[in-house]
Amino acid sequence: MRKRKPKARIISGDPRYNDVLVSKFVNHMMWEGKKSTAFTIFYDALDKIKGKSEESELEV
Repeated sequence: MRKRKPKARIISGDPRYNDVLVSKFVNHMMWEGKKSTAFTIFYDALDKIKGKSEESELEV
């Protein structure tokens, strides 16, 4: 049995948007500790969505 409560871990925001939710998503998407690859995949996907949304005037 644990003697005391563990300290809460603070997750820092991602480098581009400084958002904690993006960091959490990338941490779950990460495969074998490849965080830079996961960030690249995530940012490329957002860039593609942003490129398509400019044509149809949607907000990302």
